[in-house]
Amino acid sequence: MSIDLSAIQTALCSMQLDGWLLYDFRGLNVLALRVVGHDPQSRRVAAYIPARGEPKVLVHAIEPGAWSNVPGERRRYLRWSEFRSGMQWLVAGSKRIAMEYSPFNDNPYVSRVDGGTIELVKSFGVELESSGDLIQLFEARWDAEQWQMHQRASELNQQAFDIGWDFIGDQIRKHGGVREYAVQQRIMEFFAANGLTTYHPPIVGVNANAGDPHYEPLPGRDAVIGRDDLVLLDIWCRLDQPRAVYSDLTKMGFTGDRPSARHEEVFRIVAAARDAGIRLAQEAFSAGKEIRGFEVDDATRRVIADAGYGDFFIHRTGHNMGQETHGNGAHIDNLETRDTRRLLPGTCFTIEPGIYLPEFGVRSEVDVFIDWDGELHVTGGLQTEIKRISI
Repeated sequence: MSIDLSAIQTALCSMQLDGWLLYDFRGLNVLALRVVGHDPQSRRVAAYIPARGEPKVLVHAIEPGAWSNVPGERRRYLRWSEFRSGMQWLVAGSKRIAMEYSPFNDNPYVSRVDGGTIELVKSFGVELESSGDLIQLFEARWDAEQWQMHQRASELNQQAFDIGWDFIGDQIRKHGGVREYAVQQRIMEFFAANGLTTYHPPIVGVNANAGDPHYEPLPGRDAVIGRDDLVLLDIWCRLDQPRAVYSDLTKMGFTGDRPSARHEEVFRIVAAARDAGIRLAQEAFSAGKEIRGFEVDDATRRVIADAGYGDFFIHRTGHNMGQETHGNGAHIDNLETRDTRRLLPGTCFTIEPGIYLPEFGVRSEVDVFIDWDGELHVTGGLQTEIKRISI
């Protein structure tokens, strides 16, 4: 399958770039590999796609068929000196080009080309720009089939929460408690029985363990969920099919008649922060305005900070999502990185604010898909109160 040369060149012209230099060595730049549709090679390979005209490809002599999906003139190199002159040949006549690079490594998700190669290309007198938005256009956007697969995964994912809540309640009624790891494994059984897969089992955290954003229940190192406990479930999965994309959701439950006033207070703040981020993105698209990942993070984080819990929200608001849970489009982040990439139609991101206290933690996570007409779809269901687990 050849690359969509016309679409790439249209995007380059709109961004006032002379071209896009794609480079990889042994799979270090997975973003470039996805754009060209090839597996890693054993030697360095590069392609230059100009805003106008035919592309050029530089390959090693022992791998002449590398990146065959890219049309245009091809040149082989053997010696290191020939590689350097070949790279100069690729960008000759260009002034401003894009690479998988981020100034000062502000966005490490895009920064996939090593510093030495960046130095080499700059030595040819060209100005480098980050390819962050180009990557979104040609790697992070979903098509209609992927959107359908996400919706089906979201439906099954929500069923997985019901399985988890019911299992917790049943085990408490029968045995007085259940271990976090057992709940996790029950959800994994549901995945296997329903054609779902995941890169890692879900998070199941009770009370203080829910206060650790990346807590992992392990056999012999997990806690028992009993009566009157607060439980966090963070479940991510996709259909076990080629090109399937993820659903990633977090919900809160309580194994008793009513959560404490503090539980409910913190949950309301987290839910209000979640909704503020969604609302800002919706308003921007409704008005036809550009909006960037860091701006949604700011809107969400402000609600938690204004409520006095800013120091307890210790991760970004959300991440792009695709065939990996953490995809390669714009993240909702102005904390860990400053993501200045635009939120684009055809992409999906999570909104998942949290407050993590020593005694318990609360997180609420939904997925937001921007369709090709700029309409936002929130999947996974907006949890408006802590789930009462029947025991």
